[in-house]
Amino acid sequence: MFKVLVIAYYYPPLGLSGVQRTLKFTKYMSKFNWQPTVITTGNIAYYAHDFYLLKEAENAGVNIIRTEAFDINTIMGKQYSTVNMPIEFIRKILSRISKAIFIPDNKKSWARKAYKIAKEILQKEKYDIIYVTIPPFSSFVYAAKLKKEFGIPLFVDYRDLWFGNHFAFYPTPYHRYRHKKLEYKSLRLADKVVAINRRIKEKLLLTYPFLTFKDVMIIPHGFDPADFELNEDKIEQSPKMRFTYAGIFYENITPEYFLKAFKQLSIERPDIAANIELEFIGHLRKEYNKLITELGINEFVRDLGYLEHNETVKRLKATDVLWMMIGNIQNADTISTSKLYEYIGTGKPILGSVVEGTAKSTLQEYGASFITKPDDIQEIKDMIIFIHELYVKKNLPTPNRDFIQKHDRIKLTEELTKAFQFYLKA
Repeated sequence: MFKVLVIAYYYPPLGLSGVQRTLKFTKYMSKFNWQPTVITTGNIAYYAHDFYLLKEAENAGVNIIRTEAFDINTIMGKQYSTVNMPIEFIRKILSRISKAIFIPDNKKSWARKAYKIAKEILQKEKYDIIYVTIPPFSSFVYAAKLKKEFGIPLFVDYRDLWFGNHFAFYPTPYHRYRHKKLEYKSLRLADKVVAINRRIKEKLLLTYPFLTFKDVMIIPHGFDPADFELNEDKIEQSPKMRFTYAGIFYENITPEYFLKAFKQLSIERPDIAANIELEFIGHLRKEYNKLITELGINEFVRDLGYLEHNETVKRLKATDVLWMMIGNIQNADTISTSKLYEYIGTGKPILGSVVEGTAKSTLQEYGASFITKPDDIQEIKDMIIFIHELYVKKNLPTPNRDFIQKHDRIKLTEELTKAFQFYLKA
């Protein structure tokens, strides 16, 4: 088999959406004659751990090598402990302090250690491809060093933009300069750039004119069909129409407007509100639980906390309508949250409160979608009423099945490994 060395900070047992893409690629690479070795984090504290996903990687025969480098997350708690995300105000302050101190990010220590381990491996064994997924961006800097030293084709997977990232904070002109310079130097050494959507590709081509159209390929997020074929106990059916959200809230992703819209609905149309249940899976933090109490809508809300991936999928399959949001922020049009594609895998109707951009166009192509502006309380309320009317009539929309199949993780992995093969022949 051919061998690919994967550098990925976010990998099981870490949970949340950042691990899914790389996990599923590595899970299915062996189907296409590629054996992955993943260099990832050691036993660190994090906001969520998912040992079900770790077992999935191990069962697929993925070779996993863990670093024991200092990690900023160990400050928050014991190894492998799950820590609470601070309230958003505090999280933003800590994030900005971190971005002011660390360039390109606070994972530099980990990336340096991963580089040293990778160097030792490459001196002993032959690998055909180096594949690095970002963020964190520091891992790309060190992967580029490996390419320079060993001459092995380097693929970089952009799950988000680097320079001009929607959560970027540049306190001085020097910070802007350093980020762009580091990305420029790293991209100069990359053989292939993989982007999750067209918007990211376009911005990379505009920012770095030396990149050609063929240098950047698009492989979107997807869903794993195996996750939806599990024959497990079904979730209890609610007599009410159930809206479900899976994931966390931070920065411009907030339930505030959706909850306020529902409050308005409960006042104007209590008959409809009484037939609706709002379900949250993930981290519904203290400030949002407080908002729910202040709005007086506790009786309509179920907060299930973080669930392992298999349990989350079961609940997604059992709901009536899935909800997601992407608020206004710089370059929000490039955000292509992996949660949306997991939603798509269910075939369920989706209410998307989103800005113009990739997420909105994806929802439109999916077909079984209801779209509102992210912060328009009146529009969201009216849309909930409209959806409820369709639900009562048993007339909720069905999705575009061809569009769903395009996002099968197995097919997407095949696309990636075919690109690997091309560089072996070059």
